[in-house]
Amino acid sequence: MTTPKSPDASRSRENDIAIVGLAVSFPGAPDQRAFWSNLRDGKESVFPLDEESLRSAGVSARDLKDPHYVRAAAYLEGMEDFDPEFFGFSAKEAAIMDPQHRHFLERCWEALEDAGHMPERFEGSIGVFAGCGMGAYFANNILTNPELIRSVGLFLLRHTGNDKDFLCTRASYCFDLRGPSVNIQTACSTSLVAAHAACQSLLSRECDLALAGGSTIEVPHRHGYHYVEGEILSPDGHCRAFDARSKGTVFGSGSGVVVLRRLEDALRDGDHVYAVILGSAVNNDGARKVGYLAPSVDGQAAAIAEALAIAGVKAGEIGYVECHGTGTPVGDPIEVAALTQAFRQTTQRTSFCGLGSVKTNIGHLDTAAGVASLAKLALSLERGQIPPSLHFERPNPAIAFEGSPFFVDARLRAWQPQGPAIAAVNSVGVGGTNAFMVVERAPPTEATTPPSRARQLIVLSARNQRALDAAGVRLAGHLRAEPELELADVARTL
Repeated sequence: MTTPKSPDASRSRENDIAIVGLAVSFPGAPDQRAFWSNLRDGKESVFPLDEESLRSAGVSARDLKDPHYVRAAAYLEGMEDFDPEFFGFSAKEAAIMDPQHRHFLERCWEALEDAGHMPERFEGSIGVFAGCGMGAYFANNILTNPELIRSVGLFLLRHTGNDKDFLCTRASYCFDLRGPSVNIQTACSTSLVAAHAACQSLLSRECDLALAGGSTIEVPHRHGYHYVEGEILSPDGHCRAFDARSKGTVFGSGSGVVVLRRLEDALRDGDHVYAVILGSAVNNDGARKVGYLAPSVDGQAAAIAEALAIAGVKAGEIGYVECHGTGTPVGDPIEVAALTQAFRQTTQRTSFCGLGSVKTNIGHLDTAAGVASLAKLALSLERGQIPPSLHFERPNPAIAFEGSPFFVDARLRAWQPQGPAIAAVNSVGVGGTNAFMVVERAPPTEATTPPSRARQLIVLSARNQRALDAAGVRLAGHLRAEPELELADVARTL
């Protein structure tokens, strides 16, 4: 067992929020262990698609002949897989439900399990803050089935799990969660804004534990896309954030959820803390930009400066920023200019802060992009390594790196801060809603008295025998992969 050491007394910790649970399903990574392995090893999970697989997925011969049709996608293996019995659904109910909702339910449960807090035993209220992408499944798979519409009715089809309004409340109902249940929709910044809202709810004591995240599943799945000069999509299926060859991003599918608690509560209960959120801020650009769809230097800079002030952190203490980093020729320079403008308010240091973007690994996950960035950062702080940002060779000439606080982290490196390891996440939404979050390495823990029993009782449970057998296999794999785990801790959490 472990107990926390006393946190740094030089600053107040009463507004700090702990990340105590984490669950992800991203391209090439069905869970957090695979996600971290891919990040650490610099693995890209935007996959090439051959003609046979595209034809079987319904791509037309005309598209396949189009020289501007890009045969690549950041897709999810087993996107259609779902266990309705586990969640209490019939097979028909599950088939009607948007995969974005299905995946979100799975991530919520997995994140609670990872946190070691089951809703029925948790003393306090649990909130849910999240958002999902557009209802492409409803348009392509439900509305195209007139017999289904006649037999079920549009009202039930919409409310059963095909509308953004019901993403969070469905999770609250399924797991009997009685805290605030709020859908957040700010386009690409949705899930980081959701994490910000969850922190505010915890600090105001509306809830005592919060789930925050997002879910975007592209339908049709495993399809390529059309490249159009001057638009946001990449011409070659790669996102080259900050690079001279950057011409766009690649959209992908994924879902992620973090579990948040007030740090004082997490430390008191002996929770595993991935990282600590010191402060965050959200704003909107308003009309201070060239157009509605464009990002803004001043808007982003204001959110960054506000978050740093709330966190009580000087810009010179930040060692790394996980950027929005879409790899667009205009968006990246604006983001770095905004970061520079905000950082220069409190530091004149140069080339001390690394930049990176998870979009170079897994593509742009739209409403799940922010939680993907936050998950990457939390795992990076926990593991003590900063993963490489991919496809960076020469800096975009429109980005003023020289003399700025920043450089691009293109190689795996260890966290070697002189003081606490502090980093940040920046997320930008089409329409101008910006979010910035400051995150610190978790307080260190120290070992206490060894377990008194030589043997531990390992208890597993499941809905049926097949699931129970699978749980045993997963646990065995987990223990092999994490040999440093104290078996008494595992037994207690199970």
